[in-house]
Amino acid sequence: QVHLVESGGGLVQAGGSLRLSCKASGRTDDHYGLGWFRQAPGQKREFVAAISWAGQTTYYADAVKGRFTISRDYAKNTHYLEMTALRPEDTAIYYCAALDPLSGNDYEGDEYDYWGQGTQVTVSS
Repeated sequence: QVHLVESGGGLVQAGGSLRLSCKASGRTDDHYGLGWFRQAPGQKREFVAAISWAGQTTYYADAVKGRFTISRDYAKNTHYLEMTALRPEDTAIYYCAALDPLSGNDYEGDEYDYWGQGTQVTVSS
């Protein structure tokens, strides 16, 4: 089992920045891929970004490429989503997730094994 807790959400003006953190506990020694998803009101949950266990490969949704950066700190069992040039359409609840390697490597799908509780990001215009 892996337990994930997000933090760092909040209210920011358009053009501003936020950094989300996702702290993992439990079986953190396994080779999990890590991802971020978001869900806006009335919308389906969508993929935002992901990073492979080795950190060598990152994936981004087209809507956030060039503005968001995903990274991980193995020593702290934490991964991050650095968000810059935020837009009102980035407003959503952001969820972090962990993908067990036994479940495959579809980092952009939503078949992750563990999910955090979500953190609200609101971007005002």
